[in-house]
Amino acid sequence: MAKIIDPDQLNQNVEVEFLTGSDKLIRLNYSGNLDQDGVSMQALYSFIKEEWKNDDNLIRFAFPMLSITTEQFELINGWNLSGSLADISASQYLIRDGGWAVVNTAGSNTEEWMNITTLGSFNATTDQAYYYQETGGDIPTTVFSDAVNQGIPIYASASADGRDYDYRTFFKIYLREQGKTYGFYDLLVEQNLTSLTYRKFALPLTNANDLNITATDDQITGSAPYTGMSISYFTESFQRDISGTNRDFHVLIDGNSGTTQEIYEFVQKQLRSGSGYDIDAAENFSSVTGSVAEELLEFVGSNLKTKYQTAVGGNAAISGGVFIDNFRVADTNDLTFVDDLNVERNFDFVAAGELLFNNNLTNDTGSIYKVFFTNDNAGDDTGRDFGTQNAIIIQDNNSQPITGSVDGSGSIAFDYNYDNNIQRGNASSGSDVPFTGVALGLGTAQYVVTTGTWTRSTTNTVNFVAALERNYSNPT
Repeated sequence: MAKIIDPDQLNQNVEVEFLTGSDKLIRLNYSGNLDQDGVSMQALYSFIKEEWKNDDNLIRFAFPMLSITTEQFELINGWNLSGSLADISASQYLIRDGGWAVVNTAGSNTEEWMNITTLGSFNATTDQAYYYQETGGDIPTTVFSDAVNQGIPIYASASADGRDYDYRTFFKIYLREQGKTYGFYDLLVEQNLTSLTYRKFALPLTNANDLNITATDDQITGSAPYTGMSISYFTESFQRDISGTNRDFHVLIDGNSGTTQEIYEFVQKQLRSGSGYDIDAAENFSSVTGSVAEELLEFVGSNLKTKYQTAVGGNAAISGGVFIDNFRVADTNDLTFVDDLNVERNFDFVAAGELLFNNNLTNDTGSIYKVFFTNDNAGDDTGRDFGTQNAIIIQDNNSQPITGSVDGSGSIAFDYNYDNNIQRGNASSGSDVPFTGVALGLGTAQYVVTTGTWTRSTTNTVNFVAALERNYSNPT
């Protein structure tokens, strides 16, 4: 069925009952034309007017409702809606498109309910939003899956069933489902409100398939590299060197040598952890509940970016940036870190690639390789060319020479600080790299030299193809 917006679809003692005893109650029933799609507050109000006009018994009682707008109402003269708030069939949860207050005979509000209506779609069968009304409080789900249109209690005085709370200054709603993008809305911040009241609030909340998640929850929970990953929240800042400058951060993700996608998958899984599970590996906070923690990462194209935290570990007094440790070197250029100043930081570009060896080099237990700059023309141009005594061995991103033993490998990965390597002279930083690579073995690989140019890329190669050694002999 569809939401009832026409009072003619309501019938007394079928969809709606009026209990006129000492507790004057309006009861909505899952019956006749009424199901979980509910009834608009305006349609219910209009139906009550018609019944009070036409029913000789009801007219003997004070009228139950006051309409302020089509989306804001008051239950007056001792009337209230029937139902326990722990019961999803409670009358309150069948009201749509309007908020209401319960006003006692002294004119004071004893209950206030706002209506939350989400704009946007999500799966009606599986996807269910949840909300947060006070720091450290309960995290209720919405009554039904699918887009939200329901009443949510925001105030009750002690005179109303012994309940006493005031949630009128805090409301956040979340939509976090496995394999989908996350939705979130901070109602007071986004709509510039100082306080909530008993009316309808419309807000965007939607999700979609997340193309950056392919692992299942079981895989993330029980297999490497995910099982070695963690998130740590810190009350004090820590520093990480980004291209020669220390930057301050407050949240650290240990990527355990996973890909950017695997790191993202792990973090998104953690951010769906409910109450009772602390996602803070550092244990600097009493507990960080993932399902209401701020999002930490986002993909922009192939680039994985960290997100600034306005309340680190849920503490509104602490804000800061997020850094990732132990990521793959090959992913260096696909990472952006937001620091404590809320400024995006990137490492200098790291070129990367592979040294490739043919079988003659791979099978030779004594084979070695060295990679030189072909010349220093782009730098000081002082004649330190390959073939001279001053030829320069190229250093990798960690300032280590690109040289070593083949050790039976068909390929060896390398990296290079493209933006800041100045071995050839200051002018050579950020310039392409003319290289000359040499390799040789003893028993099976002859000497081989190969030349080429590395560019600002992560797919550079040095291809060593050594001829078969037929004449080497060392009989002693």
